[in-house]
Amino acid sequence: MSARQGNFITLEGIEGAGKSSNLKYVKGLLQTMGREVLLTREPGGTPLGEEIRGVLLGHRHTGMAQETELLLMFAARAEHLTRKIRPALAAGTWVLCDRFTDASYAYQGGGRGIGWQRIRTLEQWLQGTFQPDLTLLLDLPAALGLERAGRRSAPDRFERETEQFFTRVRGTYLRLAEREPERIRIIDASRPLLKVQEQIRAAILLSFA
Repeated sequence: MSARQGNFITLEGIEGAGKSSNLKYVKGLLQTMGREVLLTREPGGTPLGEEIRGVLLGHRHTGMAQETELLLMFAARAEHLTRKIRPALAAGTWVLCDRFTDASYAYQGGGRGIGWQRIRTLEQWLQGTFQPDLTLLLDLPAALGLERAGRRSAPDRFERETEQFFTRVRGTYLRLAEREPERIRIIDASRPLLKVQEQIRAAILLSFA
């Protein structure tokens, strides 16, 4: 086991922000910097977490209570942290994750209207002071994100939400970035892909070079 702790990077953003394409870019960039990288996602990342993901994103439980949704997110996160994220970081591997706890504040807090204090209580219980070392927030207007997302496969349970829902989600992400500017770097995801990746590269080099 390596004596050097790995770093934890997350990508956040509403649907259509380009997380999938840019996760691959970030992984490749880190590898060129000589880092061993584990790519994972939330909800999911472990066998149990992926089963929970199917419940959360599928359409079998469209009437799910807001509290149920939030608790399932944190149940999957607990398994993810214990089984995958913390062991990888302890071994010196860099972990690159599609969404993390910021998404709970944005989607269940901003989108669903659950109070931040309830989310913070779960966060502190599960994580203590543990946070990503860097969060890249791929930001764009909700209307543009939904237009892009609509060109992909059939929408999941979240993607069927209204533009107003995603406007609230985006606003919460921006509030989080305002509160933690050193950790959360805003990337203008409305720009062409190469321009987005230039911003990402600059943010990573600034944080870790």
